[in-house]
Order: sequence, then C-alpha cells, then structure tokens
Amino acid sequence: MSHPTTTPPPPTPTFLKLSFPAPRVLLIRMDRPASLNAMSTVGQWEMHSVWEWLDSEPNLSVAIITGTGRAFSAGADLKEWNSSMASDADPSKRMGNSPAFKPLSRRLGKKPVVAAVNGLAMGGGCEFVVNCDLVVASEDAVFGLPEVKRGVAPIGGCLPRLIRTVGLQRACEFALMGEPISAQKAFEWGLVNKVVEKERVVEEAVRYAAAIAENSPDAIVCTRAGIRQGWESAAVERAVEVTLETQWAELQKGENIKEGLRAFAEKRRPVWKGSRL
Repeated sequence: MSHPTTTPPPPTPTFLKLSFPAPRVLLIRMDRPASLNAMSTVGQWEMHSVWEWLDSEPNLSVAIITGTGRAFSAGADLKEWNSSMASDADPSKRMGNSPAFKPLSRRLGKKPVVAAVNGLAMGGGCEFVVNCDLVVASEDAVFGLPEVKRGVAPIGGCLPRLIRTVGLQRACEFALMGEPISAQKAFEWGLVNKVVEKERVVEEAVRYAAAIAENSPDAIVCTRAGIRQGWESAAVERAVEVTLETQWAELQKGENIKEGLRAFAEKRRPVWKGSRL
C-alpha cells in the first residue's frame, strides 16, 4: 500500500525495506536474512534515519518492525565488531560507540512502535523488543541477551528498562546468565503482549498498529509521552507535570482536539489532520 507522506522516506538500500500496510502505519522490515538481520554500522545509520523521518512525518502515526527469514534480529554484527576491534580505527568510531548505536533500543521518539517478532531476537535485537511499545511474537520466537557470553554487555538501553518491565530478579536471571527464553515465558514476564502462529505475527501487529492509528495523531503522541515519562522516571507527579507542560500544551493548540470533540457531539467519526506534535 502506498502512503501520501509529505516528505519522501530516507533511502534504505542496505538493511531495511519500508511499506505501508494500513493508513498512517509504517512497516519496517529488517532484510538481511543471511546474517540473521544483524546490523552493520551502515545499517544502524539507516535505521536511525528512518526513526527520525517517522517522528517528523505528520501523516504517519505508528510503526511496526519485523525481520525477514528465521530471525527478527541477532543485534549488532559481531563479525564487523570483531574486525573493528582488531583494527587501528578510532575507538570512538567502533561499533558500540557510534552515535548510530541506538537506532531503537535507546530511541525515546514520539510515535509508538510495535515489534512483530518473527523468530530469533538476540542481543541488540532483544534490546529492540524491550524498548518497543507493544510486542507480538510468533510461537517459535526466542529472546536472549547473550552478550555476557561474548565478552560484551547489552548497553544499548534495555537494562534499566528491563528492570521496570520484569523486575530486578528476572532481569538479572535473563541478562547475567545470558540464556534464551521462549515466547511463552516472555509473555508470562510481561515482555510480550500476544503470542500467535508464525504466519500471523505481522498480520496481528498490523491489527494493533491500525487500531492505534485510527485515533487522533496528536493524542497518540501525547498519551505515549505520558506513559514514557512514567516509565523513564520514578517521580509520578513530575512525569505528569512534564507531559502537561509539553505535549498536552501543544495538543490543545491543534485542530485534532477540536475535531475529536466536535465529532463526538455530532455523533460521527472524526477526520483527523496530520500530527502537529
């Protein structure tokens, strides 16, 4: 499905394929199956550009991320990482230190992202999942943070967020042992919203995303911001105040709040404009 975006999407020749499966919904497919959709440095920059574009594009409200083949993503390309460690390259430019090394796992962003986990989600791929807003997993999906077994650490942003989602003891079991868990266990721990048959994982993610995208684009951004403020900080009242002072203040200046209230009074479906937030 094509989509009338106001600006063309960034080029994604190396790692990503973009499509629009429903109105206001962007589907991002990691497409490097021979490497289990592991990210090279180039791929990380590519993904960084796509998230920047998503948040600035007023005619998109939600994104879905999935993988091609048997993996969602194996995370960082460890072969490239190994080569960079053996070279004389500037350490600040090595994988793991690049500014692009936060394409999703450290992305705060404005708009929600649904993970459609079609298979292996390991290392940085699992970190992606921890930071997504909703997660649909196939029955055979596997999640793991095996970094400790490779001499590195999952420093992409998932560790403090993992604690907030599953608790200290489960986070320690998961990250310090480096052992994988099943989709069912991830569901029981609260990392996954729904487990479905493999052939339905993207379809179900689209269902979630399309249901979100039917709502006010401004209200989606504001509501997610309030949730994220509460997740990222411990002070509940301060989280509320920040959202009131920023996204809520902007929401009230736009046309969508007027349209939503007017449509309710007139007993009709609202016709939303692009997000101003």
